[in-house]
Amino acid sequence: MEILRYDILILGSGLAGLRAALQASIVSNGKLRIAVISKVQAMRSHSVAAEGGISGVLYPKEYNDSFSLHAYDTVKGSDFLADQDAVEILARLAPEEIRFFDHLGTPWSRLPDGRIAQRPFGGMSVPRTAYAADKTGFFMMSTLYSNLQRFDNVEIFHEHIATSILLENGVFRGFTVLDLESGEMNLFLGKAGIIATGGGARVYSFTTVSQASTGDGIAIAYRAGIPVKDMEFVQFHPTALIPSGTLITEAARGEGGYLINRLGERFMKRYAPQKMELAPRDIISRAMITEIIEGRGLRDEESGLDYLYLDLRHLGERVFRDKLPMIREITRKLINLDPLSEPIPVLPAAHYTMGGIHVDTYGQVMLDDKTPIPNLWAAGEVAAVSIHGANRLGSNALSECVVWGRITGSLAADYALKAPDTMLNISQIVTNKAREEESRVFDRLIHREVGGENPYLIKRELQRMMDDMVGIFRDGSILGEAWSKLKRLKERMSQARLEYVGKTYNNNLRDILEINNMISVAETIIVGAITRRESRGAHYRLDYPSRDDTNYLKHTIVYYRVGEEPIVTYTPVRITLWKPEERRY
Repeated sequence: MEILRYDILILGSGLAGLRAALQASIVSNGKLRIAVISKVQAMRSHSVAAEGGISGVLYPKEYNDSFSLHAYDTVKGSDFLADQDAVEILARLAPEEIRFFDHLGTPWSRLPDGRIAQRPFGGMSVPRTAYAADKTGFFMMSTLYSNLQRFDNVEIFHEHIATSILLENGVFRGFTVLDLESGEMNLFLGKAGIIATGGGARVYSFTTVSQASTGDGIAIAYRAGIPVKDMEFVQFHPTALIPSGTLITEAARGEGGYLINRLGERFMKRYAPQKMELAPRDIISRAMITEIIEGRGLRDEESGLDYLYLDLRHLGERVFRDKLPMIREITRKLINLDPLSEPIPVLPAAHYTMGGIHVDTYGQVMLDDKTPIPNLWAAGEVAAVSIHGANRLGSNALSECVVWGRITGSLAADYALKAPDTMLNISQIVTNKAREEESRVFDRLIHREVGGENPYLIKRELQRMMDDMVGIFRDGSILGEAWSKLKRLKERMSQARLEYVGKTYNNNLRDILEINNMISVAETIIVGAITRRESRGAHYRLDYPSRDDTNYLKHTIVYYRVGEEPIVTYTPVRITLWKPEERRY
């Protein structure tokens, strides 16, 4: 096992990870050695798939906007589960980040007078979503990646998957990492670490996210004894293309698209008469499923999926050319449909993990409510700051990624600049943990005797179970069945067989590691959903259909226990300005 030593280790190469690397380099003037560890080639990180835009108050006078209004919209959208001090940080720093990316060279869409264009998004009071056509994530990622090339101190390890987090006496020491090209396990030691691996919506089968979004960072943190927070809140995006699940950006509705049922009705008038198609995503997704349940949907015979329509025909060719070019490309390529002349078949799909690793307001990873890990942070979708609470507003995700990428990059750099080089010495405790992990991966997986369970069948059953039992509408008895089934799947996965035992690009081994991570993520989602006996935001219980602020205005915290049931505790929501009120749109 090779040992690699760096001042800062960043796990994940999406917007949050690359922004943290850039900020740490700027703060240290390029003096710190930084390793960015990515399961995929960095520019294939899921952030490139973000389409619609990034929220921020750029022109308060022109749009009658303010930091306070952005924060209020976000808190209300969260169904009042967001930590309001963190939301206020988001609102104040997001505009700075948009302008920072402008200076770096992101090609924002512009108004005729040269200002950065902003479009309406769901749950927002005014247009405050900056965009680069409908390829915003790709352009922001390209900007970051190209600017990082200026720093010789940053080394990116493409196609390296972390298998464990190493802690010693409550201090972060490093990661064990499998080099997918060589098949060798490496030990990365660091003075400071940042986890930025994104979310885990791939635990569902009908999802907008990439195949790589298997919740790895959440899972390895959870198994290392780090608690996770609010994992029951999974966002379903209303408009995923039938039958692939490919994202059809909310920008399509922001530009004036309609949702219609098989009768041609704009049905959102029944559910959110003021906001219509620009209500928050949890409300729209439930409305769509209700329309289907009540018989006003359609059926795709080939896939067996029900669906409704997103109608963009009235927008005209100029809107597609200037603002939604990729949507037209996607529908033409995947289903041979031109949205200029036909409505798009769509269905809500798993999209975003509102919960994540338990962190404080500034992204520092917590072992419990009072005990931080002094040199470990998390940023982006993997972390629960908590900005989004029970429901995220569209375009706040990119804001969170870059704001907390910046914050955690600065804090990690400050720590690493002061930390002694002796932090990179290897102890017997770390050596033993690394050897145990190497043995788990190679001896218990690669060298297992022939036979055992097919991991891909287990994965398919897991995803189907999550779709059917832990979706948009939930029920206590069905969640109980899901929990029992998950335990059986977990046991079967412990006997999963590895067909390919070669070292170079052993995708079979990578898949088994990912499926184990998906099971851990599913465990936290289900146990949180069972114990939260209310309906709030994206978590809707048919047997508890009302929000219960008396008993559940608090964050769910889940701790892992080897071979036993997880421990569930709670921590208060931080309220600064806005008391909970009824959400009306």
